[in-house]
Amino acid sequence: MARLNYEMNRQKAKVPMPELDPAERAKTFDEVAKGYSEEDAVTEARRCIQCPNAPCVGGCPVGVPIPQFVAQVAEGDFARAYAIVKGANALPAICGRVCPQETQCEGVCTRGRNGEPVGIGRLERFVSDWAFAHPKEAAAALDALREECAAGDETACGIVRSAEGAVSKDLAGKRVAVVGSGPASLTCAGELAKRGCTVTVFEALHRVGGVLTYGIPEFRLPKALVEREVAKLGEIGVSFETNALVGRLYDIDELMDERGFDAVFVGTGAGLPSYLGIEGEGLNGVMVANELLTRVNLMKAYEFPAYDTPVYAGKRCVVVGGGNVAMDAARTAKRLGADVCVVYRRGREEMPARAEEIHHAEQEGIEFKLLTNPVRVVGDDAGWVCGLECVRMELGAPDASGRRRPEAVAGSEFLIDIDMLVIAVGSKTNPLVARATPGLEVTPRNLIVVDERTCATSKPGVFAGGDVVIGAATVILAMGAGKRAAAGIAEYLASAV
Repeated sequence: MARLNYEMNRQKAKVPMPELDPAERAKTFDEVAKGYSEEDAVTEARRCIQCPNAPCVGGCPVGVPIPQFVAQVAEGDFARAYAIVKGANALPAICGRVCPQETQCEGVCTRGRNGEPVGIGRLERFVSDWAFAHPKEAAAALDALREECAAGDETACGIVRSAEGAVSKDLAGKRVAVVGSGPASLTCAGELAKRGCTVTVFEALHRVGGVLTYGIPEFRLPKALVEREVAKLGEIGVSFETNALVGRLYDIDELMDERGFDAVFVGTGAGLPSYLGIEGEGLNGVMVANELLTRVNLMKAYEFPAYDTPVYAGKRCVVVGGGNVAMDAARTAKRLGADVCVVYRRGREEMPARAEEIHHAEQEGIEFKLLTNPVRVVGDDAGWVCGLECVRMELGAPDASGRRRPEAVAGSEFLIDIDMLVIAVGSKTNPLVARATPGLEVTPRNLIVVDERTCATSKPGVFAGGDVVIGAATVILAMGAGKRAAAGIAEYLASAV
């Protein structure tokens, strides 16, 4: 590998991300962030000081060798940078867009101690998009790495092994069923295929991608990009069965005993919505965020009537919640023509949504009523929502989550006039697979119990990971679980030979 030699960029701030104008983007589902140019990427990459302890790698749930790929971007070798990223991360174009880098790799970046951290996520997105636009150059870079490996360069050999995997004779002919097609499942499937397993992914919906397809809006994650990443898995032998609801069409025992799979990975996510538990939630015009986002993202309702699924967002819409799903729902409703207000029972600092998503929502004209909690949904004589009764809150002592507990202010009730209410207060694991699988240990919250290292469940040959194990979390945490599970499954299958 060539010795790196470039002039350091000592600017304290990141290179700004080009974005669509807020007034324009609030009316379109086009992607908000436009991505770095080549010049932007090189400039930002040269902010990395290549610190020897590389805390950023430890902060990445899938272990991307961040300093190495960033150094290649700084040198202008984008193809080699992509080969390095892709070896560790099955979905880099997706992670570069939706991962909470600010609390993971960038959160521990040494440059962040004196200014802003290096824009690792933006660089990951850049190299992925660049490689898609330059497939011949990306392929040539991998060929060059193979040649360097053959010549004895161990660093090059490591990159090649990560990118291509190492087919194991012990796993040849072994068949693995992957239940669900979200980020944990796609990662697990890809890692197992690289090891030589025959992998089939079972998806309950008619399109593959899980939450990447039905949950995250087009303006944050274009669906063509998800399809592109899924297609790459098909190229290495992963097959997909859609409209296949495991737990109804098949159960785990049938997959193993009748269809002949040697192991099963369960990555069904956490798609069961939560409700507020207050009067009036059954009124017309009340919707959970899951339904709104699924109609718009999966069913293309924002292009109705060109697509068959309609969607209603009202004219005065309130979204209840403070997480990323709430921001996605609010920004979606705004694009559908509603005046949108987000109601959240804690303050701005306690909001779990990414700061970037909150900032974008504010730029797009979405109102925030913080320290505000709904207590009753009000309906008209026709059974439609017409108001939301709320109470002011104040923060008390920290609760079990470590955040200060919200407490109602006596006598502070007030009414918001609305014609649409979207509930985005979290989601739960669907118990369908667990209930249909005798011998599978679950918690009282219907989370599947697994071994932390291997992701093995209490049922031999069955593994699980992602939100179905830890509850609703992030794409990259699910991917990390998918990688661990693939290693655990490979270990199990090899020992069963």
